[in-house]
Amino acid sequence: MMRFDRRQVFVGLGGALLPVHAEAQPATAADLSFPQKVAIGAELRAKKFEIYDPAYVRLAYPGGDVSDDRGVCTDTVIRAFRHAGVDLQVEVHEDMRASFAAYPKMWGLTKPDRNIDHRRVPNLETLFRRRGGSRTLSKVAADYRAGDIISWRLTGGGLPHIGVVTRKVRDGQPLIAHNIGAGTREEPCLFDWPMSGWFRFDSWA
Repeated sequence: MMRFDRRQVFVGLGGALLPVHAEAQPATAADLSFPQKVAIGAELRAKKFEIYDPAYVRLAYPGGDVSDDRGVCTDTVIRAFRHAGVDLQVEVHEDMRASFAAYPKMWGLTKPDRNIDHRRVPNLETLFRRRGGSRTLSKVAADYRAGDIISWRLTGGGLPHIGVVTRKVRDGQPLIAHNIGAGTREEPCLFDWPMSGWFRFDSWA
C-alpha cells in the first residue's frame, strides 16, 4: 500500500524524467533501507521553517539538538541521520573520546566537546571516513544515490559545507537537501562547488 502527496516532482527513472508523487513511500518504516530513511529525513527538514544560526548552544546528551526552527548545514545531516535511528552527536563524541588525535585541530580544543563537535563539517567527514563510507568523487550525476552525503569547500573562501542527496531529480541532477543560509532547501547544487567528500552507508552497524 502506497501513500501519496499531491505535490509532484520529477524523479529519474532509467534515462528519463517522469512526473511522480514526491512523497510516495512504503507504508511502513520496516520497508525502507537505511539510505532511504536518511534521504526522507533530509527531505522532511526542507519542509520546515528554519533560521540559519551557527551559535554555540549547550545541548542535552544523548539526543541533543538546537531549537527545531534553527540550524546550519550539519544540522540537516544530523537530523536526517536521527530519522534513520543514528545519533551523530553520540557517534562523533564517542569516536573523538577514543581517537581524539584522528580529528582535525582547527578550533583550539584539547578534548571533545559534545555540544559542538558533531556540528562541524570536518568532524563529520572524519567520522564518515573512519566508518568506511568514503567513495571516490565522481563527475557523473547518476552515480549519486539517495541518502549519500556530500561535502564541499565553498568557492571564494573554502568554507566547508555538507548536504544529503534526496530521492528527487531535476534536470538530470539529484536534489541536495542542504542549509547554506536560508534554511534547509532541496536544490540541484551537486556540482556547484568543489567537492571534498562523498559518503555512502548501506547500513550503520
